[in-house]
Amino acid sequence: MTKTETQNILTTARDNRHDLDPESIERSFLNHIAFTQATVPFFETDHDRWVALALTVRDRLIERWIATRRAYYARHDTKRVYYLSLEYLVGRTLGNSLLNLNIYDECAHAMETLGLDLEEIREMEEEAALGNGGLGRLAACFLDSMATLQLPAYGYGIRYDYGMFHQQIRDGHQVEEPDDWLRLGNPWEVARPEDTYRISFGGRSEPYKDEHGNLRWRWVDTHDILALPYDTPVPGYGGQTVNTLRLFSTRAAREFDLDYFNHGDYMRACEERSRAENITKVLYPKDDMEQGRELRLQQEYLLVSASLQDILDRFALNDDDWSLLPERAAIQLNDTHPALAIPELMHLLMDRESLAWDEAWTIAVNTFAYTNHTVMPEAMERWDVDLLDRLLPRHLQIIYEINRRFLEQIEQRWPGDVDRARRMSLIDEDGGKRVRMAHLAIVGSHSVNGVSEVHTQILRDRVLRDFHELDPDKFNNKTNGITPRRWLAKANEPLSELISGTIGDDWVTDLEDLRRLVPFADDAGFRRHWRSARIDAKHHLRDHLRKHVGIDIDPGMMLDCHIKRFHDYKRQLLNLLHVVTLYNRLRAGEDAGVPRMVLFAGKAAPGYMHAKLTIKLANSIAEVVNNDPVASGRLHVAFVPNYGVSLAERIVAAADLSEQISTAGMEASGTGNMKFALNGALTIGTLDGANIEILNEVGEENFFVFGLTVEGVEQTKAAGYDPRAVYEHNAELKAAIDAIRNGRFSPGDPTLFEPLISRLLDEGDPYMVLADYDAYVQCQERVSRVYQDREQWTRMSILNTANMGRFSSDRTIREYADEIWHVQSVPVD
Repeated sequence: MTKTETQNILTTARDNRHDLDPESIERSFLNHIAFTQATVPFFETDHDRWVALALTVRDRLIERWIATRRAYYARHDTKRVYYLSLEYLVGRTLGNSLLNLNIYDECAHAMETLGLDLEEIREMEEEAALGNGGLGRLAACFLDSMATLQLPAYGYGIRYDYGMFHQQIRDGHQVEEPDDWLRLGNPWEVARPEDTYRISFGGRSEPYKDEHGNLRWRWVDTHDILALPYDTPVPGYGGQTVNTLRLFSTRAAREFDLDYFNHGDYMRACEERSRAENITKVLYPKDDMEQGRELRLQQEYLLVSASLQDILDRFALNDDDWSLLPERAAIQLNDTHPALAIPELMHLLMDRESLAWDEAWTIAVNTFAYTNHTVMPEAMERWDVDLLDRLLPRHLQIIYEINRRFLEQIEQRWPGDVDRARRMSLIDEDGGKRVRMAHLAIVGSHSVNGVSEVHTQILRDRVLRDFHELDPDKFNNKTNGITPRRWLAKANEPLSELISGTIGDDWVTDLEDLRRLVPFADDAGFRRHWRSARIDAKHHLRDHLRKHVGIDIDPGMMLDCHIKRFHDYKRQLLNLLHVVTLYNRLRAGEDAGVPRMVLFAGKAAPGYMHAKLTIKLANSIAEVVNNDPVASGRLHVAFVPNYGVSLAERIVAAADLSEQISTAGMEASGTGNMKFALNGALTIGTLDGANIEILNEVGEENFFVFGLTVEGVEQTKAAGYDPRAVYEHNAELKAAIDAIRNGRFSPGDPTLFEPLISRLLDEGDPYMVLADYDAYVQCQERVSRVYQDREQWTRMSILNTANMGRFSSDRTIREYADEIWHVQSVPVD
């Protein structure tokens, strides 16, 4: 079909669905109320309105979506990016789509004409929490930037039936409940059953000779399931390019056994369907049991097998020379979760396309690139060989061969260095054989990148030193970034309107343009407007928390925010020790500094008992402090449940102080630090992750830095760090710990928090909480003094926002595109 014929069909079908004016939006909305939801105005439900509006907006994406795909296939030599991630924390789609299409005001006007409130309709949308934290949110930011930069890119992931759990707080404890985000359907997605792929597990690997007498292998006697893709449009800013996020759900290859059913065995008749659908049932099943580990491995293989089959099918539409694959496709592995893509591509090229090993391996290495997201050895994935042999026997065979050839290379480079070979081997044989997935990703990729300068240096110097010595050119840094569209333009309307009214709106796609705000930091009138915009954001947060959570905040208090996944290395416990210290000072009649509202939010992994106990401690401290008249108006503590993207947008817009206090050397990058600073919050933080680069950009005088450096942590531990001695010699620290230990915050169970205290005093304080306590408290005192000078604080706030241009995900993606993927933008007409 020609372009003209396609356009004529679309023109006939559009029914004003491409027009962006309020009247056309209103007509489309009413059309969906009547003909999609089968109801009429005044009888429709809130859900009807939400679906009708979502489809109205999706209609305006469809033509652009089709045009984007057409542009990508207009030239067969277009190189495409394929981003593989087990997580996508995309949040709500409606507001982001309105922003990127530049029709927010038009849509609000159309709803107002009908007597409806756009914000109330937006609140109806379930949040697609298909991620655990920074990894999934980064992937979502990257998709936004790739579309905005008009890069031919596709995201691949899993369509979990239940996302990251819904967090309830009961008696101060985290309680996990299913996050049934699909319970009312998802109007943004389009099912593509015609693109279903077969995914195999189990069986065995069998040798045979092909027609040319070459030894080949085939994977036989497998148990198969089906991967069904669902496509979601991802619009770039301006709406010209609309890329695709393809998420896979699972179905049984044989869903129903009629013979079992006819014999009365109804459960067994549906057993295969249930077993297949369990694979995509929930994000991150608990892996402290064999069944959970097996399910997690099945998820990872589902992602890579379905994605690679789809990628190769796209390639084969225009090419049959597999050696050209690296010139047509760049596959980025977001952490080690998709590392099985390497043996999967080898399997497909050798066993399906009959390529020889050397040719297939050259193609694979030149196609894959790997992003590492952690420096913590325990976070580096390892899979038991026995489990791989049972589920993926052919892939384990390929991994063994990759390892054999790789170790030969090590022996040639460092003859007789057995220890080095043991360290670098893909197979960890200490305490049972396990496959090191990070090593597999490194060996099978042409690029390995860290996500902040200090993280990349730690990889080179310590964690992956052997691999860096083998191939230093393979390693590079790509500091993470965030999309300014969601995290300033959408999240903080009062501030973004002030900025655009002052310097124009080019910053939305060129964040470096914010540097034009620097001179305004010395303008008293502008500082007054800045404070007003930030107070507006605090009022918006207060109203939201009052309505939805029952938490009240005082906009006149300093809003001190610590919102992120709960983990020992993120050191929420250090913050809580400071809160107890302030409370002790108030009880003693001493000065506790500026009135402060300390806000916590974040989830703990269901099996991470220390992190869950820290959440309980935060709520217990809040219960005591907030009900003590001595703290009234001086100190308030709150834990906001069920932290997610939409809540984060509101908090980062309102925060005065951003807590980025991880143990130096343990946070790979962080992006929460960027979101807060972009919105004008000042950072109190260690020299860890991207904090270092933020400090360098905004200036040390505009950043509250404290604590041990990476080298300082290593030296302190090497010198025989004794946390109990620190405890004994610091009176305020001792008083804070003793208050927790002696049951002041748990009178019904005085020993409740003993595991947290024991970790600090008896187990070596591995995250250096006590080592950094005094420096943290002193730094917080400086924070309090500066906050009392509102002109100085405002000036620092403006300079933080003005100097955050480097931390746009657009910059990060340009670096990936230019230096790793070697892809060009494709303009869409």
